[in-house]
Amino acid sequence: MRRAVDLTQIALHAIWGNKLRSTLTILGNIVSVGSIIAVVSLIQGVNDEVSGAIVSQFGSDSFMVSRTGLLMTEEDIEAARGNPRISLDDAEAMQGYGSNLGAVMAQAGRNGEVKYRDQVLENVGVRGVTRDYVEFPTFTAERGRLISPTEVDRKRGVALLGYDTSERLFANLDPIDRTIKIQGVNFRVVGVSEQTPSTFGQSQDEFVIIPMGNFSKLFGSRPSMNVMARPKTPEQLDRAMDEATVALRIERRLRPKEDDNFGLFTSDTVLGLYEQATTGIFAVLIGIVGLSLLVGGIVIMNIMLMVVSERTREIGLRKALGARRRDLLWQILAESVMLSVLGGVIGTAFGFGVAIALSSLSPVPAAVHPWSVVLGISMTAVVGVFFGLYPASRAAALDPISALGRN
Repeated sequence: MRRAVDLTQIALHAIWGNKLRSTLTILGNIVSVGSIIAVVSLIQGVNDEVSGAIVSQFGSDSFMVSRTGLLMTEEDIEAARGNPRISLDDAEAMQGYGSNLGAVMAQAGRNGEVKYRDQVLENVGVRGVTRDYVEFPTFTAERGRLISPTEVDRKRGVALLGYDTSERLFANLDPIDRTIKIQGVNFRVVGVSEQTPSTFGQSQDEFVIIPMGNFSKLFGSRPSMNVMARPKTPEQLDRAMDEATVALRIERRLRPKEDDNFGLFTSDTVLGLYEQATTGIFAVLIGIVGLSLLVGGIVIMNIMLMVVSERTREIGLRKALGARRRDLLWQILAESVMLSVLGGVIGTAFGFGVAIALSSLSPVPAAVHPWSVVLGISMTAVVGVFFGLYPASRAAALDPISALGRN
């Protein structure tokens, strides 16, 4: 322990004694580590944002049934063209089948005009839902209440507003029990949904929820819809999906050898597809930025070789006084590692600052994870060891008589 402290003090003294050279030496590390940390922070921010958006849409223990699954190839797209639309009959078939399926909700969406007095909002997301929607945690009411299942069944003219829709329509007024017009039809506001974080600067609270029967009257009797389903317990998710598949195949009269003409997927499925699509891109990006770290390591090696050349007489004198090869090896190596780590620490702070600044000036989010701090500093320590070994071995191999004889 004492030896490590002594080596650190000697390295810091040497670095401080040549402040300008040391600054120029670690500049490459500062830029490279700063770039890597900034990129990693932005990537993590994007990943967290996308994951949060997907989970908020699907729920952690729910799955979706849609007209098509996740289309990966041209053949998948072509095969899915003839799939029939998801209908209320599909949702009813799922509700009446199996023992693992809990809530089953059909939902449809279109953009429409929402109006209160002289305030008109264009292209607001209007969603129609069936009675089981209240069983899904993605639907909440910060003020007022949710639309009741009875109101859904009886096609009452009631609506639940998204937070931003309420703010834009009513400003400082209390929206509860006020009448709005959706596509020119009167609806009474019964609740306002909780505010949710925006995704890449885009609001997720610009919507109106109404009963499915009313939605069909506004936008047609055969709306494009999907079905959300939850198992009775999270542990039954896979069995519930199997039951939904069987129920839909029976409802659609599919023969045993015929492929499914619908798609089932969970938030994990979508997240997996996103990660698969972006992992290669992110790896290439990190690799390109990492090349600058390699350049920084080469600079440190060249500077340390110059240091060894300048201090040849000092090294020879230390050897003549009894210093061992490993003592000199550790001395030069400690200085190389200290230089590299110092650049890593400054670069890490610089990278976080750049990521946070970019996040504040753009819709791209940034996330600072503790492991990225460890990554930035440990990378530079490895670079310092790797590129410091050669200069350190050169110093340790010097002949003391030849070293003392040099001018």
